[in-house]
Amino acid sequence: GLVIDGRTLEHVLHDSLQNIFLELTEKCRAVVCCRATPLQKSVLVRLVRNKLKAMTLAVGDGANDVSMIQVADTGVGISGQEGMQAVMASDFAVSQFRHLRKLLLVHGHWCYTRLTNMVLYFFYKNVAYVNLLFWYQFFCGFSGTSMTDYWILILFNLLFTSVPPIIYGVLDKDVSAEILMQLPQLYMM
Repeated sequence: GLVIDGRTLEHVLHDSLQNIFLELTEKCRAVVCCRATPLQKSVLVRLVRNKLKAMTLAVGDGANDVSMIQVADTGVGISGQEGMQAVMASDFAVSQFRHLRKLLLVHGHWCYTRLTNMVLYFFYKNVAYVNLLFWYQFFCGFSGTSMTDYWILILFNLLFTSVPPIIYGVLDKDVSAEILMQLPQLYMM
């Protein structure tokens, strides 16, 4: 691991040392920046995100972490003694730092699988409907005649095809929480 303080970080964030610093951080399992200003935190996250093309996660618990949380791809705020500014600016909020593991490994996995399956569901639903319209045009001689009334199309999208994804999105859990916590390797899939 690498531990760097705010004064050293100020020198590293200049253009001449950025690439060397990024090469060093890529070889480390963890990098901890202590006594950094809010601007330094946000610049560091932006630097890692843009130069290394990495997904960034910022975790903070106070007002001095807001800019870092907003710059990161995913921001997690910890509610606590320093106020609610970080929580209000974040994508996710946890009450204690120890809940971060479950947020990432369990809820992150479930959210990812649900979203990918939802995208596939909506893609195939729309392919089926457009395919139906395509073949109907052969039947009516490409006259532009509407196959269905507009209210049927609205009901199709609103009622008939929205209930299954909502139920699926709420109830689907491909792997139990206990297994996901025991096997963090599943997160890489």
